[in-house]
Amino acid sequence: MYYNLIASAEESTVLAQYVREERAPYGSYQSEAALERALIRLLEEEGYAYLPIHDEAELIANLRTQLAALNGYDFTDAEWERFFKTSIAPASDGIVEKTRRIQTDYIQNLKRDDGTTKNIRLIDKDHIHNNRLQVIHQYAVEGGAGVGENAAAHANRYDVTILVNGLPLVHLELKRRGVEIRQAFNQIKRYQRDSFWAGTGLYEYVQIFVISNGTNTKYYSNTTRESHIRETDAAGRKASKKTSNSFEFTSYWADAGNRLITDLMDFGRTFLARHTLLALLTRYCIFTTEEVLMIMRPYQIAATERILARIKISSNYKTWGRIEGGGYIWHTTGSGKTLTSFKTAQLAAAMPEIEKVLFVVDRKDLDYQTMKEYDRFEKGAANGNTSTAVLARQLADDGARIVVTTIQKLSNFIRQNRTHPIYGKHVVLIFDECHRSQFGEMHTAITKAFKKYHVFGFTGTPIFAPNAAGAGRPSARTTPQLFGDKLHTYTIVNAINDGNVLPFRIDYINTIKSKEAVDDKEVRAIDREKALAAPERIREVTKYILAHFDQKTMRSKAYSLKGQRVLGFNSMFAVASIPACMAYYEEFRRQLSAAGRDLTMATIFSYAANEDDPEDALPDEDFDTASLTPTSRDFLAHAIADYNAHFHTNFSTDGDSFQNYYKDLSQRMKKREIDLLIVVNMFLTGFDATTLNTLWVDKNLKYHGLIQAFSRTNRILNSVKTFGNIVAFRNLAKATDDAISLFGDENAESVVLLRGFRDYYDGYDDEKGQHHKGYAELIAELRAKFAVGEQVLGEAAQKDFVRIFGSILRLRNILTAFDDFAEDDPLLPPRDLQDYQSVYLDIHRLLTGQGNAEKENINDDVVFELELIRQVDINIDYILMLVEKYHASNGADKSIIGAIDRAVGSSPELRSKKELIDGFLATVNTDTKVMEDWRKYVAEEKEKELASIVAEENLKPAETEKFVASTFRDGRLKTTGTALDAILPPVRRFGGGRAAKKRSVIEKLKAFFDKFMGVVEA
Repeated sequence: MYYNLIASAEESTVLAQYVREERAPYGSYQSEAALERALIRLLEEEGYAYLPIHDEAELIANLRTQLAALNGYDFTDAEWERFFKTSIAPASDGIVEKTRRIQTDYIQNLKRDDGTTKNIRLIDKDHIHNNRLQVIHQYAVEGGAGVGENAAAHANRYDVTILVNGLPLVHLELKRRGVEIRQAFNQIKRYQRDSFWAGTGLYEYVQIFVISNGTNTKYYSNTTRESHIRETDAAGRKASKKTSNSFEFTSYWADAGNRLITDLMDFGRTFLARHTLLALLTRYCIFTTEEVLMIMRPYQIAATERILARIKISSNYKTWGRIEGGGYIWHTTGSGKTLTSFKTAQLAAAMPEIEKVLFVVDRKDLDYQTMKEYDRFEKGAANGNTSTAVLARQLADDGARIVVTTIQKLSNFIRQNRTHPIYGKHVVLIFDECHRSQFGEMHTAITKAFKKYHVFGFTGTPIFAPNAAGAGRPSARTTPQLFGDKLHTYTIVNAINDGNVLPFRIDYINTIKSKEAVDDKEVRAIDREKALAAPERIREVTKYILAHFDQKTMRSKAYSLKGQRVLGFNSMFAVASIPACMAYYEEFRRQLSAAGRDLTMATIFSYAANEDDPEDALPDEDFDTASLTPTSRDFLAHAIADYNAHFHTNFSTDGDSFQNYYKDLSQRMKKREIDLLIVVNMFLTGFDATTLNTLWVDKNLKYHGLIQAFSRTNRILNSVKTFGNIVAFRNLAKATDDAISLFGDENAESVVLLRGFRDYYDGYDDEKGQHHKGYAELIAELRAKFAVGEQVLGEAAQKDFVRIFGSILRLRNILTAFDDFAEDDPLLPPRDLQDYQSVYLDIHRLLTGQGNAEKENINDDVVFELELIRQVDINIDYILMLVEKYHASNGADKSIIGAIDRAVGSSPELRSKKELIDGFLATVNTDTKVMEDWRKYVAEEKEKELASIVAEENLKPAETEKFVASTFRDGRLKTTGTALDAILPPVRRFGGGRAAKKRSVIEKLKAFFDKFMGVVEA
């Protein structure tokens, strides 16, 4: 036997421990076909039925048989045809509609021949083992001209698909061992573009994708793939949903001890085990209100199931109302605790014995954020409250099954209601990150009032003896003292190793002269704070931030955010006090004005009632501005007035208006509309913005507060954002080491913190003695093998070039955040970088078959870092600036033409516009008004080219104009749906003419769209 499984409970979705036995080596080579055969054999052992289905007619016939068996009903031919067309494969449905049908609308109405109706389940979520699992492989999709209506653009053959009740809900794309699995991710993108929608579109039902090369295996949801296609195909689309849109969002499977299960055979025994896969599909997928399918990760599921098991066992043994009836979950900040808590609350509320679930946060701003997230997971699933009176109504209402509130409101309720029916009910209380000093007292009051309760805590940074508040605070207790057993752990080290959060890069900038920078113990705190608040120091810190702002936030670098091209990231500045916040805000305004520089800045703070809280707890700032000093409140009003003027809003420091300011500010930070947010404590916990990459710190932080604040920067986004940047103007080195070792493990530092500049520049040997080439070594290798400006001939040489240059791009992306690195580094000056980049893009075009409709991308062993090229991309404004220079020289400076050629050739975005740019250059003369004439030229060319396409393809002119206008407005060419069909001329529906015509039109419109997108007004 190859495996030994140890389960914590009979029906656990995630195994407590997976012990992999040593197996015989696979030999020197295992082909993709052999890997496929081995997987199918394993699935048959697991109880899957293998079916030799290879085409759509067989797939539909089997679907009918399986749904009939699941529902105990035989369809007549007329009923099946009607049900299939209306309830399974309506012509207008896409991925989102089909996902909704599986996740929420899985019971469909069948209209029977006799006029009555019957409920038909597509999947049985109540009794999951009633669902039938089958496996098929090498399913073929025909494509190309002559195939018929709705034919695929290219013929494709899919690897392995798992059918649930006949519907393809899980698809596995395999590569041979040694090939990067990112290629399987890219191949699925090609299937989506070319063929998943073909025929009746049943493959759009796939909920979960699995990619593997035998050695390395990952999974992800269908909307990860869909969002990736949408964003990579469509820069400029103005969507506002939060998407998990790239390879970075694929997940590993693991056991409950967070040991990764990466080998395909081990993955098959665990993730693809019948119970696990069906539980994932029916219980642990969340289809959000934003139409994003989220699949919970193994540590989230393990934590949820351990809490549910503790409730069940405690209820059976009647140990409720005691510490043994609860426990705590230690999941690091950024690992998705809100999703875990939501699913836990949802499933606990569904338990027959539980009457109410309370989710309790320790700050009002977190209360708002939690409700917002819960509403995103499922609208109306939880009940928020704005006052203790509303909370009281919800606690008395049996229909309000899940209530989200703050610990202050719950404490007030208990103080005001010595007796209440809720105290005798069977309730679950889930506390999120409750760390403040008075939490112990509140916790005692709550547990005294309730009689039949289970208390659970969720924390990313538990309180242990070393970081408890210390002597003289009898109420300051550790997390185990408050909640009992630790039920599940997922540390920052686990999360970074799994790629679920990013490591940190820390700069310590010394701003106090050496005589002042003495040890804390030798100087009274008041003198130290006075030195730190000195106007000249604030001036110097502000000057440093502005000088390094573009570098740290990668302002010269572009990437795709929800379909739009944006430059760089944004940042937050944590300061020690409200007076410091005011001083910094004014100093930034003064220096920005003096430099004539545009930076969108904002600030927010409020009265913190508990300034005596220890530094590691980040004092609570409620939405109370009435208690601020008059000076502070006036200043805050002045800062909000600046914000109102910039964003055309109308907020103030009063009650609800200030809360709405907080909410608006939160959204604008997430959309990267604010460059710099100055805060005291607000936003340093519980706030997630994937676009935030830098935290500037002029504040003492320790333990919990330090990790919480740093973790604002380490959310994953894309291949450009590879770490969170921390720039500390105080010596936090020891505090950082202490926090990382407390919340990680003995080897945490090497995982959590990036290495130093010289390691990345010169290369280094890791702990295992393995050498990692540095930037200088790679450039030397590149220059030795490939001279600048020379063509790279032969596929082997081209792949070698791609490997070396891709490594250089990845290292440059890290090095640019270091002050020691110059963008015009002498080892690879900008001109040489552009030349090499042009070659890289030429090879990409050649090896991926772009520009050649007949050639397919069959290269599965090279990965192109296009996002890293795009982030240093040159835009059309830069080109027009060069044209202005050329015009100013009266056409005499021919070197500018060469610079334009190099810039266009090295840019993925501008290559498609080369013809346009060259054409305009040819018209430049002494009378040219560059910007004005460029706009006119582009508009005329666009009109001419569109008229030519309409004439060549015999399209309907008015409909085409409308379709093209919407394409530029949305930033995306829609190749499926009725809008495209509406512009086509009448063609015989069968015999392939229509499919061929559609493909020809799509190719021409895509070239047209690529050429003019970004250079014409939408």
